[in-house]
Amino acid sequence: MGLHFFNPVTVMPLVEVVRGRDTSDETERRASALARALGKEPIRVFDSPGFATSRLGVALGLEAMRMVEEGIAAAGDIDRAMELGYGHRMGPLKTSDLVGLDVRLAIAETLSAELPSERFAPPEILKTLVSDGKTGKKSGEGFYLWEGEKPVAEGRRAAALARKR
Repeated sequence: MGLHFFNPVTVMPLVEVVRGRDTSDETERRASALARALGKEPIRVFDSPGFATSRLGVALGLEAMRMVEEGIAAAGDIDRAMELGYGHRMGPLKTSDLVGLDVRLAIAETLSAELPSERFAPPEILKTLVSDGKTGKKSGEGFYLWEGEKPVAEGRRAAALARKR
């Protein structure tokens, strides 16, 4: 049995209640009750690499990165598409910058090694940005240029790596 909280824990309402193969129904009920008592909204997932949310978030972020890399659209336009078209509070590239591109790369490499599919293979743009030290908000540049807490423009290196159409 596991509980997967989201950062910042004090404001994020979701917690994944991770059920193992041998977890009893009673243990799961108690874990869900604990999450609710902490003011969280629990969802049930079975133990698997990345659980539900990390797998979905990384898959979306990697595809958005591939779209930038292929010259389909700029980072800001991809993020606005998900914010305005799908109601996401923050687009996948801005989210990746906040999490850290180095962290996203490590997660993608782990999922790619543990799951029987190429869907989590990290795109070249991600590997190059990380090797160049452009890890997102914490370095001041990733898919965006950051000033403090705010992205102020699209990242120069990411834009330079995008295939021109």
